Amino acid sequence: MSVRASFRACLMSCGIALTLLPWVASASEYPDKPIKLVVPFAPGGSTDMVARLLAEKMGPVLGKTVVVENRGGGGGALGADAVAKAAPDGYTIGMATVSTHGANPALNPRLSYDPIKDFSPISNIMQVPSVFVVHPSMPSKTMKEFIALAKAAPGKYSFASPGNGSLGHVNIELFMDLAGIDLLHVPYKGAAQASNDALSGVVNAMTDNLPSTLPHVKAGKLRALAVLAPQRSPLLPEVPTYKELGFAEMSEGGWFGLVAPAGTSPAIIKKLNEAAHKAMQNEEFKTRAAAIGGISMANTPEQFGLQIRAALDKYRRIVAKAKISLE
Repeated sequence: MSVRASFRACLMSCGIALTLLPWVASASEYPDKPIKLVVPFAPGGSTDMVARLLAEKMGPVLGKTVVVENRGGGGGALGADAVAKAAPDGYTIGMATVSTHGANPALNPRLSYDPIKDFSPISNIMQVPSVFVVHPSMPSKTMKEFIALAKAAPGKYSFASPGNGSLGHVNIELFMDLAGIDLLHVPYKGAAQASNDALSGVVNAMTDNLPSTLPHVKAGKLRALAVLAPQRSPLLPEVPTYKELGFAEMSEGGWFGLVAPAGTSPAIIKKLNEAAHKAMQNEEFKTRAAAIGGISMANTPEQFGLQIRAALDKYRRIVAKAKISLE
């Protein structure tokens, strides 16, 4: 090789190294400012509750504040899109749920984000059951009685959801198909708003994650008829699962995980993964998670990526089978 060629090769090599240097430096110094954690639903819902608990315990591990920002709307689509379009520098991360990365994209393929290509998975955090509830004014004391009422008056009874394409929407659409009933769907801009109208009796029923629904059930303000989980929840031991009621297709609750924009440095993803797992080992975190029926789902970025793909595939099958549409 000539001296000139050797010099050119050296410059190219140095150029590549210099190009990578900012990433290496940023990863080693990360984080040097607060991190924003986007919750794709309104305050007060289960996703918000899990995010705030996680942010509270992750901050001290990282040495910087993790600030929760709620971006509700579109069944979680608005917040998920905000994360997908953020700079991949580790300072904007988001909560990923079965709604944002499974049910909603399966129901609405025209979303402005791709649940697989536009995100870098960090870790799953927690799985929680969801529960089907009715207002106490409803005469049905059991799911069997509710189904009988709904069959006798198609379209008369309504259900609230956190939004079109949300898990609460798609799961009840599946339930209606399996049970042979017709309920009126009333979408809201978050679980808290949906819950308010369910509590006041404006709508007759809803399904939501156990953490945000449990206090109302315990207070007698809502009546629980079924739990969406592999087995009964110890927090509501008297409430049967959908599977027990004959709906075997409905046996898995929701989960809450962390994602970053696609292209985020693997070194930063690793730091966030480790920080999340350390936060989850905090005794107060474990106590508060158990109090809302949460089950730890800590895993690797690769494992969480596979869970996201599995959820998307599952809900695509559900949408096709039940012929669910937004129209």
